[in-house]
Amino acid sequence: MHDTVSLAPFDVTDADLCRSDSYINGKWRGAADGATLPVFDPADGSEIGAVASLSAAESASAVEAAQKAFGAWSALLPQDRAAILHRWFDLIVASKEDLARIIVAEQGKPLSEARGEIDYAASFIEFYAEEAKRPNIEGVTSHLHNAEVQLWLEPVGVVALITPWNFPSAMLTRKAAAALAAGCTVMAHPSHETPFSALALADLAERAGFPAGVFNVVTGRASTVVPPWTADSRVRAISFTGSTEVGRILYRDSADTIKKLVMELGGHAPVIVFDGVDIDHAVAESIKAKFATSGQDCLGANRIFVEHSIYDAFCKMFVAATKALTVGRGMDDPDIGPLMNEKAVAKQEEHVADALAKGAKLAFGGKRHALGPLFYEPTVLTDVPDDALIVSEETFGPVAAIMPFDTEQEVVARANDTEYGLIAYVHSQDPRQIYRLTRALQYGMVAVNRTKLTGAPIPFGGTKQSGLGREGARRGMEEFMEVKYVCRDWA
Repeated sequence: MHDTVSLAPFDVTDADLCRSDSYINGKWRGAADGATLPVFDPADGSEIGAVASLSAAESASAVEAAQKAFGAWSALLPQDRAAILHRWFDLIVASKEDLARIIVAEQGKPLSEARGEIDYAASFIEFYAEEAKRPNIEGVTSHLHNAEVQLWLEPVGVVALITPWNFPSAMLTRKAAAALAAGCTVMAHPSHETPFSALALADLAERAGFPAGVFNVVTGRASTVVPPWTADSRVRAISFTGSTEVGRILYRDSADTIKKLVMELGGHAPVIVFDGVDIDHAVAESIKAKFATSGQDCLGANRIFVEHSIYDAFCKMFVAATKALTVGRGMDDPDIGPLMNEKAVAKQEEHVADALAKGAKLAFGGKRHALGPLFYEPTVLTDVPDDALIVSEETFGPVAAIMPFDTEQEVVARANDTEYGLIAYVHSQDPRQIYRLTRALQYGMVAVNRTKLTGAPIPFGGTKQSGLGREGARRGMEEFMEVKYVCRDWA
């Protein structure tokens, strides 16, 4: 098997999905110096393979390939681009089980969640295959005599995509499908911790018939791969999902070439539960909001505010539900899998210790799980004070912080007291209160009496330091397009 890795760690049926080389200009390429990066299974620390670690010059060659391919790709009829995207979608759906197992091997998430991620990833390709046909020239009523005024939507050009480890397939397709449908060409850099999912998608993209240079995947260390892209004026846009800290670096590094930026950054989601709700339902939804993806989700609930009158009942039920969660290896399909790395586990320990030192109560959990060093027990902290680190920092793990509140005005102020603004969750049965909260909360998305709200047709994104722009929906494709104004004399 050329440029593939051993099938054993992945337990897949299609050997060609297990790629280890980068994909540039329609060719699978290892590093010229033979450099590789090992990839580990977070469940047990075993090495599952290694991928090519490309140099800065090799990364820059992907820009050259994408630039050369841009003219022909952007000139294709939209329905021809759509046809290739539809083939990519069909191939991903057909390979769902293999792709899910690759995610489990390198990321550790439970198998059912990995399968759900592949469905989610594929949905963006299907959606944007149809949206590719829809951008039209827009006629505008002229403000000038004897003039015809039009607005054209045109692809921005070459786009760099930088994707995270927590959703290694879905974050790539959400970006790539929108950019490709718009007529752009792309280079993608997956996290060095979870590169195999991106390479498997590249293999399927090759089978789908993307022309050489249209879709490229460059593996290696971000500190080597990405700087040639931020410095190159031919790269007209960057789409990034990851931490706010890294987002700031990309923002600064892209300033000299004035790129368009689409950034989905950190989150610090509040859950607000008011008296009068169905507590069983509110607890069940709060459990989902906190513990999905083992808490490693930018949409994850970080602060759970509960009205004083139902606080004790909510906490009792939440702890009981947390105790019922299973912990295990991803292939065993538990509720909670391993965290991604030692840094992630250390952050849980730091936040728990800090909260307890400042007066919080440990209701359940609070330590590493016996399964292994990267497993952390699902944990519940109650009566968490506002000066605890977990109230101001994103935990990104399975630690729930619950705290009481007395008034609506108070809880809105506390929920908004953060640099982040991605999503907020509200549980209330009062329509007027729901309206007030959805207007007052400084977040890009608000979920009311439910947790799941994402999908291809909606504009995903946040306010403040949770990001720039939107992904998904028509707006997600327009992030990769420019408006050209044309004024023609028809006299």
